Amino acid sequence: MIDLRPFDTLGGANHGWLDAKHHFSFASYYDPARQQWGNLRVWNDDAIAPKTGFPPHPHRDMEIITYVREGAITHQDNLGNRGRTEAGDVQVMSAGTGIQHSEYNMEDVTTRIFQIWIMPTRAGEAPQWGAKPFPKGERSGQFVTLASGYENDNDALPIRTDARVVGATIKAGETVEYPLGADRKAYLVPATGAVEIDGVRVNTRDGAAISDLEVLRVTAIEDSEIVLVDAA
Repeated sequence: MIDLRPFDTLGGANHGWLDAKHHFSFASYYDPARQQWGNLRVWNDDAIAPKTGFPPHPHRDMEIITYVREGAITHQDNLGNRGRTEAGDVQVMSAGTGIQHSEYNMEDVTTRIFQIWIMPTRAGEAPQWGAKPFPKGERSGQFVTLASGYENDNDALPIRTDARVVGATIKAGETVEYPLGADRKAYLVPATGAVEIDGVRVNTRDGAAISDLEVLRVTAIEDSEIVLVDAA
């Protein structure tokens, strides 16, 4: 099953400094049919104006993955972590028992991110933060695991949940496969380009909620950069 969620049907709000689109119910946007997908709770498509950002605020009991599409985001938290994550790279914050952080666009250009929240399956642990570059060239023609709750995904950023975040860059006409499993749920968004899944076209920034597929086959209609969450 593939439930296509075209970009122009997404909820959202434009705050001036932040233009946010929500794939799932979030803040003032509520849709009972779009509460979550498995343990995937939030997928926000955010455009953050230069020299602005999210001031310090708290979180707990959530795995928060930031995929930077354009520009860069600068993170700072009350644990003393500070880092700049730029386009193509990923940061992960395990909120755990509680963390306070800020996320600012310190650049001279608009920063565009996917902010993904996945509900944890392990609780009561100390918060942590990490970031890592994932060169797009290394994802060419194949899925690469960016963040994972599984110990055997040694090269991925760790998250405390039964899920993976994977990415791929594929050229027009290429097909990539991901072994999903019929008992799993996937949510896929092209950051750029357009792809086809089981006869369904998914355009740039559309969402596709996918289930009941042993193997997920994605064919690029245009050169595409895709991000996928494999959720429980």
